[in-house]
Amino acid sequence: MNRTDALDVVKESIDYVVPDADLDTLGPDDAFRDALEMDSLDFLSFIETLSKRTGIRIDDEDTPQLTTLSGCADFLIARTT
Repeated sequence: MNRTDALDVVKESIDYVVPDADLDTLGPDDAFRDALEMDSLDFLSFIETLSKRTGIRIDDEDTPQLTTLSGCADFLIARTT
């Protein structure tokens, strides 16, 4: 998976959970929960959706690195190479 593919699947997963989110204003290092006003359940749903879409198992200890676009992309690339 390349960076573009990783970012696309992350954005699709966010859009599935928070369909009214303005992803165009989301910077690569902006925390999802703050920038998109995601609550804990939204974030958990995002993690589950991301896991299902990618087929990558995401453990609880992985979630701190999955709070930004950059962090998610780095995580997905590392898990698929």
